[in-house]
Amino acid sequence: MIIEQKLLDIKSRAKDIETKMNSGEVSGDELTKLSKEYSQLGEVLPLIDKYLQTQSGIKDATEMLNDPELKEIAVEQLDELNHQLPDIERDLQIALLPRDAADDNSVIMEIRAGVGGEESALFAGDLFNQYKSYALRRGWKIEIIEENATSLHGYKEVIFKIDGVGAYARMKFESGIHRVQRVPETEAGGRIHTSAASVAVMPEAKDIDVVIDDKDIRIDIFRASGAGGQHVNKTDSAIRITHFPTGIVVTCQNERSQLQNKATAMAVLRSRLYEKQRTEQMNASNASRRSMVGSGDRSEKIRTYNFPEQRVTDHRIKLTLYKLDDILAGGEGLDEMIDALISADQLERLSAME
Repeated sequence: MIIEQKLLDIKSRAKDIETKMNSGEVSGDELTKLSKEYSQLGEVLPLIDKYLQTQSGIKDATEMLNDPELKEIAVEQLDELNHQLPDIERDLQIALLPRDAADDNSVIMEIRAGVGGEESALFAGDLFNQYKSYALRRGWKIEIIEENATSLHGYKEVIFKIDGVGAYARMKFESGIHRVQRVPETEAGGRIHTSAASVAVMPEAKDIDVVIDDKDIRIDIFRASGAGGQHVNKTDSAIRITHFPTGIVVTCQNERSQLQNKATAMAVLRSRLYEKQRTEQMNASNASRRSMVGSGDRSEKIRTYNFPEQRVTDHRIKLTLYKLDDILAGGEGLDEMIDALISADQLERLSAME
């Protein structure tokens, strides 16, 4: 069968990579590339073995049907194996889906307060704390790149990096408009207000992903202002980078030195350009299909956090969890929400291939 030959080819490829890596003949970038491919294949090999073993078992049991003494056992085995096969095939299909090249990347996230004034800024702060707690729980590192805090400890804007393998794979579906429905602390009448904040998730770009020509950018140096440490208003360390072809502007003043701020600002610019390239490529290749959960549209309302009812609803997959406190704490409820989004995206891509 063609499918079985393809699976055997994958096993053969994994064996070849293992031999090369153990030979000591490869190093540097080539070894890194092979190690990454081998790691990815390692996730699918157990499923391939399970599928091939099941198919072999079905073949053996089918042949046993011709033996009167073994027929009853064969019927039982066939019934059990045929019952298991659809789930095994689905798991294997999902594992063999084309991987997003950026899934293993770290991420740069941007949260901005929207309509709702100070309440929106407070909610933006809640979202930042949610993702910060979630990242730390998974053993990832977090670094604030730029922040514009309010007097009540909210954020008009906060840009931060989550550094960890596979961070983008889990965080990418968080892009969009998040709404909150609750009674603000400043509301004397007890009325429920609705406000919103936008979240953008970008894979961290490497130098090889995006090349920035010096003639395409302008770098301005200015004195940092606002919260940011003892160096603020004492040194001209803040950096603003303008990218002429796209009009993208990035500022950074959180680091202590001009060189650090420049490096950080360039990293953000590179990631924004990388995201722009990926979006354009995705739109070109999927012109006829807009992913239900994977569009990453910052203007799309994706989730509502309702405090009176203690519920969180993701509108893309119509999933409601009554675990608001746990989700905002970056707990298992957020994992449950993200897992559901990943599964929905996988099933949608499978349907598109059928």
